[in-house]
Amino acid sequence: MMETLWAPWRIEYILSEKPTGCIFCEKSSDASTDTEDFVLYRGTSAFVLMNIYPYNNGHLMIAPYAHVPSLTALPADQLAEVFLLTQRCETVLGRIFQPEGFNIGINLGKVAGAGIETHLHVHIVPRWNGDTNYMTAISAVRVIPQAIEDAYRQLYPAFQEGAGCEEGARDAGTA
Repeated sequence: MMETLWAPWRIEYILSEKPTGCIFCEKSSDASTDTEDFVLYRGTSAFVLMNIYPYNNGHLMIAPYAHVPSLTALPADQLAEVFLLTQRCETVLGRIFQPEGFNIGINLGKVAGAGIETHLHVHIVPRWNGDTNYMTAISAVRVIPQAIEDAYRQLYPAFQEGAGCEEGARDAGTA
């Protein structure tokens, strides 16, 4: 049976007027606001942040510092870091939140669902059996069981452990 992840509450965000700047460029440029911006980790050429419009608790995004629209626009070393950070996110989320699965995806282009189509980013969404409920279907309300600030406080220390992407890749097999 095919399962569907519905997110009708996001239509307000999708149809709303967007800020003129790029949120990934804005959030990547000033490390002094990492807590307010929910930035969890800064690598050499990419960073990890929490999605403030999450599909589920612990919804993270990985973005390169480079303002590029697609995978083909990234040099190999930067592309590797994006995916090593994605791997690290899977490891950390698995250890801290113990999900039963993950949705990991990249939307390239507006018609593919990219809310920010000019800056490549990867989504990783932890999933649990039964994590969708009737509230979304009948009320266009999404129940997220934890405040984003609380999730940030849980995840941040785990991302600071180890030196960087290489550590995340090494830890991935032992999480």
